[in-house]
Amino acid sequence: MKATGAFFLLAATLAAQVPAIDWSKPKTEVLQHLRGLIQIDTTTPPGNETKAVEYLKRALEAEGIPVKTFALDPNRGNLVARIKGNGSRRPLLLMAHTDVVPVQPAKWPVDPFGAVVKDGYIWGRGSRDDKSLVAAMLEVMLLLKRSGAVLDRDVIFLAEAGEEGQSQFGAEFMAREHFEEIDAEFCLTEAGGGTIENGRVTMMQFQTTEKIPNSVRLVVNGTSGHASVPRLDNAVARLSAAVAKAAAWETPMRLNDTTRTYFEKLAAISPPERAARYNALLIPQKAPAAQRYLAQYEPARNSMLRTSVVPTMLKAGIATNVIPSEAEAMVDIRALPDEDMPKFFAEMKRVIGDAGIRVEPTGFGARPGAPPSRLDSEMYRVLEQVTKRMYPGAAILPTMSTGATDMAFLRAKGIQSYGIGPASTEEDLLKYGAHSDVERLAESSLYDFLEFTWNVVTEVAAGK
Repeated sequence: MKATGAFFLLAATLAAQVPAIDWSKPKTEVLQHLRGLIQIDTTTPPGNETKAVEYLKRALEAEGIPVKTFALDPNRGNLVARIKGNGSRRPLLLMAHTDVVPVQPAKWPVDPFGAVVKDGYIWGRGSRDDKSLVAAMLEVMLLLKRSGAVLDRDVIFLAEAGEEGQSQFGAEFMAREHFEEIDAEFCLTEAGGGTIENGRVTMMQFQTTEKIPNSVRLVVNGTSGHASVPRLDNAVARLSAAVAKAAAWETPMRLNDTTRTYFEKLAAISPPERAARYNALLIPQKAPAAQRYLAQYEPARNSMLRTSVVPTMLKAGIATNVIPSEAEAMVDIRALPDEDMPKFFAEMKRVIGDAGIRVEPTGFGARPGAPPSRLDSEMYRVLEQVTKRMYPGAAILPTMSTGATDMAFLRAKGIQSYGIGPASTEEDLLKYGAHSDVERLAESSLYDFLEFTWNVVTEVAAGK
């Protein structure tokens, strides 16, 4: 009886720290904020994220939440807002980027910056990537302030610039020049999300690590001349052979804590044939056949197994009848977080096997590697608990992004960082997802994501 009484006393105490929320007003408000943010064109380049910062600043200061702004370029501002806790635990950082990728207006059925709401969706560039997170995190900050929730941690909101390929204006700048303003134990930001099937969330994925973007330029020189006279040192032919070898190179499979857990959990929820294939990745004798299958039929999952090497651009020649003296190719590399890149480039030279081919790293990406965020942290446990409560029966998987996010700069500083996001159907992800020709987000997903984020933030940050 004593234990039961203590449990209910604890539950009552927790309830007192975080007042119950009537979600009708916040849902209306978060939609208003998302629409307002979409209507601000922050396409990178040039960005102009300061316009979004001004919008956020007005909303936060109207509620008495202090705001600071930081900018490497005055047009590309970053905003930091902080709600103070009692300091007994280290802060929680909520981060979202305000810039968006370019649009091709002719491909949109609506104005891409009109924030049109129809058919149960919010349409517009940034509706999914990443202004839905900006709006939801803004609303969480407003709710924390209005509710008077008692916090053990400071909760910090960073609205950052330049995530879409120009992080030198945003997360990189903040981590290098103003880290004391965003230093935290945990960070929540983009790159996760849920899967909706038959009207219910069946899977939630949380990004706990990511591959690091790199690239190399392959360059070869040969003798120029008239194409009627074949030459053994033809630059185009030699480059073609080098590109083919690079593309065919199967770099070693190497799992980390995140990807090993991902495939184990994926196997547990998959039909028998697929489960056997995912489990085979963990068995040395069976792994090669499983890898070959994934390479052909599940290329995104195959990319989670290894550092990828993908030729993307070729440049050579000025006319059909002229042998060029130089040819070059660009090769995109997405490296595992712990890849030793100088050693990797040396191995690439060995694989190509032509001493005349120059392998020139370009410095593309310029994001640091760091160990995956922990799967046994308080934050990850809360992500699991809230998922189980809001979406009973949903599978929970940690994931490694094959693309890049700005969490890389935070993990390199020791912040345990986790990617979250709204839930969507597979069709919406494929046709209307991040960077798609047309972008949209279901209204219901926005509202559920707001409630999910609130629950996670308060359970991690509220006084206990």
